[in-house]
Amino acid sequence: MTVQTNQSPPSPLMEFWLYFSSNRGALLGFVYILFILFLVLFANVISPHAAHEQFRDSLLLPPVWVEGGSWKFILGTDDIGRDILSRLIHGSRLSMLAGALVVTLSLCIGIILGLLAGYFRGIVDTFIMRVADIMLSIPSLLLAIAVVAILGPSLVNASIAIVIVSMPHYIRLTRASTISEMSKDYVISSRVAGAGALRMMFINILPNCLAPLIVQATLGFSNAILDMAALGFVGLGAQPPLPEWGSMLADARQFVQSAWWVVTFPGLMILSTVLAFNLMGDGLRDALDPKLKQ
Repeated sequence: MTVQTNQSPPSPLMEFWLYFSSNRGALLGFVYILFILFLVLFANVISPHAAHEQFRDSLLLPPVWVEGGSWKFILGTDDIGRDILSRLIHGSRLSMLAGALVVTLSLCIGIILGLLAGYFRGIVDTFIMRVADIMLSIPSLLLAIAVVAILGPSLVNASIAIVIVSMPHYIRLTRASTISEMSKDYVISSRVAGAGALRMMFINILPNCLAPLIVQATLGFSNAILDMAALGFVGLGAQPPLPEWGSMLADARQFVQSAWWVVTFPGLMILSTVLAFNLMGDGLRDALDPKLKQ
């Protein structure tokens, strides 16, 4: 007698997590991003000092494990006596907030313009894509610097500049996905049934284009952090005394040889955070693309 056991297939969410968690690099990046989000949420609680608090008797104090260091300042202090660890923790808020703002705005605007270009085609498609091609022909950082130079240096204006230079990537990706979906049977059936343009674009087509957009948004988050740090490094991003990682690097350029810790730790935070988002983006791509599933 044969006993048959009916095992239901895993849910889509569980299947996604199985594929995603099998990528150790992506899982490591995801854990590190959760750690950064923990710092963002509880910066005021876990930070040993205020971000702008100055200790005049502890200028350029080395980290605790270096001779002359103090347990009061685990990662040392900068040239005006501010605790580097506290500024890095509070700086995570600025970097993550700027990245989230840039990705959200550029993704939403890019999706709308990409859907319009891919759905209506013709002159609408030509106009939108030619503008996007012009923007892509200019180096992104150079274009961002030009926009910030017009608007004025600040964290908000730097975010707006990065939104502008990031939009063309989402426009092209959304347009390509929309065009590929337009020939599918469900789209033709919806059109025959009398569905309007807005319903066709945002209810029928867009949900089937989200997988590559999610991956691009994750990778775009790391690009936004890098661009924000670059603008802060050249003095066009967050202005002192805001503890933004790029501006911290800019303030510490003159101490590269005499006080290595002032430059090293902000650079490591930028490097590790960008690497974590890139690893997680690769894992999302593998988990969301059926062709890459094993």
